[in-house]
Amino acid sequence: MSIQWFPGHMAKARRLLLEQLKWVDVVLELADARIPISSRNPMLDKLLGNKARLLLLNKADLADPNLTAKWLTYLRESGPAFAVSATTGLGVKQIVPELERMVLAKQTKQAEKGIRQQMIKVMVVGIPNIGKSSLINQFTGGAQAKVGNKPGVTRGNQWVRIHERVELLDTPGMLWPKFDDPEVGRKLAALGAIKDDIFDIEELSTWIIDWLTLYSPKALLRYQVSDSEVTLESLGRKRGCLIHGGRVDTLKAAQIFLRELRMGQLGPITMDGISE
Repeated sequence: MSIQWFPGHMAKARRLLLEQLKWVDVVLELADARIPISSRNPMLDKLLGNKARLLLLNKADLADPNLTAKWLTYLRESGPAFAVSATTGLGVKQIVPELERMVLAKQTKQAEKGIRQQMIKVMVVGIPNIGKSSLINQFTGGAQAKVGNKPGVTRGNQWVRIHERVELLDTPGMLWPKFDDPEVGRKLAALGAIKDDIFDIEELSTWIIDWLTLYSPKALLRYQVSDSEVTLESLGRKRGCLIHGGRVDTLKAAQIFLRELRMGQLGPITMDGISE
């Protein structure tokens, strides 16, 4: 079963991207290091064509470092890719030198024709809540971009000078019309790229707990009372989410669990596996 949805602002974001692509030298694509494949918009390959692209696996501080290293080796077969954290600043200093390297050939040709060195124009793209505004803040000291931890906070498009030679065009977060693999939709929702009202968050939390039990059991140690299996019920009991009659408020438990997962309080987690 595929999950189909495509809010109007997503269609508008796609149109804007196509209109503004001609102004830029390089596209900076942000993905989530915890889901380095599931968080990449499959429409981008067609939309961007041959435009130079630098892939950044953001939120690398929240991902499993061993898996991030393996993913980077794989992803670099298609083009330059770095692991970064827009919150801690990890890896951010690599970005501008790489952008300069990527436009060097083009600018050398322009110099030969007597055209003086231009600003490097960069467009940043990615799914909602991927950390585009936080990345811009790393460069500008927070004066330019509005940051929020909910999808869709970045409004409109704006050019921001992030370096003496680099101007960056911020674009709204963009998802794609349908998820053919429901697991991709769940992973995106788990990490906050999709608004919580799209999924039943109790079902979603139960699915994540089952996934972690199978693939990353250490992440659930903080919720275990004994050797018993972690469930939304036992998690809620441990967190004191009790209502009349000693029953567990599983909705509140799900909200707490998702918040702790997204903030990295369960430890480093990568939900996209990679074969050895």
